[in-house]
Amino acid sequence: MPQLVLASTSSYRRALLEKLQLPFITAIPQTDETPMPNEAADILVQRLACSKARSLAERYPQHLIIGSDQVCVIDGKITGKPHTYENAVKQLQQASGRCVTFYTGLALLDSTNNRINGICETFDVYFRTLTDAEIDGYLTREQPWNCAGSFKSEGLGITLFERLTGRDPNTLVGLPLIALNQMLIEQGVNPLL
Repeated sequence: MPQLVLASTSSYRRALLEKLQLPFITAIPQTDETPMPNEAADILVQRLACSKARSLAERYPQHLIIGSDQVCVIDGKITGKPHTYENAVKQLQQASGRCVTFYTGLALLDSTNNRINGICETFDVYFRTLTDAEIDGYLTREQPWNCAGSFKSEGLGITLFERLTGRDPNTLVGLPLIALNQMLIEQGVNPLL
């Protein structure tokens, strides 16, 4: 079985990949994550997921390399990680009472032959109407500065929502495991065998 490499420093993606119970290593991808002018969210995350995987191909020439990237879109605008309390407040105020779509790019590169499979998975989050006090209370407790959309759905962030819709709840956290499992099986790697 080829060695798996997760091209990510994200502890969330690492924890998700551990669910498949396959041995893997993580490595830091070298990728410029700057969006191209007028680049659509689905194209952006697919391009970055592929770029992250490809950036490790020379270092890991006999591996299956997993790349992933995620953005959220509020009112047609791409939003990333807030990094600060002030930005997180703005993001959650914008999301309040609305549907926010998360776009997660996934790529699996076989570095032995340079073949790559890339997709974009979407996931919709319907926020309930939030008060400023609720936003402050949430941000003070969870401090999701490095999370697209300013929340952690696997934690207290679940209290911000009315409902969630999508094929795979792992997509919202940052790694679409159903799609990844299908890609791995196509490469002869089956977590159940």
